Amino acid sequence: MPELGWKEAIVRILSKSAEPMHYTDIAEAIATEGLKSKFGATPASSVAATITISFQEEGEKSPFVKVSRGYYTLKQKATSPPGKAPAPTKEEVDETGFINAFGMYWQRSKVLWTTTPKLLGQQLLGSKEVDFCQDKGIYLLHDGSRVVYVGRTIDRPLGLRLKEHTSDRLNGRWDRFSWFGIFGVSEDGNLATNVPEAFNTDNLIATMEALMIEALEPPQNRKRGDDFSAVEFLQVEDPQIQKSQIYDLMEQLKKKL
Repeated sequence: MPELGWKEAIVRILSKSAEPMHYTDIAEAIATEGLKSKFGATPASSVAATITISFQEEGEKSPFVKVSRGYYTLKQKATSPPGKAPAPTKEEVDETGFINAFGMYWQRSKVLWTTTPKLLGQQLLGSKEVDFCQDKGIYLLHDGSRVVYVGRTIDRPLGLRLKEHTSDRLNGRWDRFSWFGIFGVSEDGNLATNVPEAFNTDNLIATMEALMIEALEPPQNRKRGDDFSAVEFLQVEDPQIQKSQIYDLMEQLKKKL
């Protein structure tokens, strides 16, 4: 199948969907169906940006309709009169509350806990990997599915704070962790450390609600918090772990020869 542009791929997905879709779900569907094979670090943002540009440049001729915050359908499938649904503004698309990215139930064993551990994640299979070691925010330590500790990291980065728990009183009590970071992610996979200082009550409430939903609901049966569009990142195992395991295996074989 030939590689499609973002707009063509979005239209293809929405044409098959009986219901409006959130732009993060559209990005996932594009990857699942193989409509695109090359992604940056933020395919969901690419979908949102493509739809926004279509509204701005095509106006009434845009094939898309915004149904609610973050949800879109094709104009030919919309139940409301064409052109009546408001287009998203750039500020709205970028609005994620105070949390911009998060990871759920990441495995402790997939991180090499060096002085500066790599917390590697990707939005979709095939998208560019991102290292969240320098992120800041809130984290949970899990023993299986049970939360055993809730912490925050402000002065020290997330990776360092988690590493400290591999040698403190909590060391033997957790095997997974979840995290909620305040830094955004650029298309090239770098963290955007410039956090807006403006305080917004609606933003805070949306963030608090989303944190409760994400932390308490099973990840496979999770509803999206209203006005919360932070993107979940899937864990990627540190490749150095595999190299270390191969090295150890070779050393064991040498001793047996």
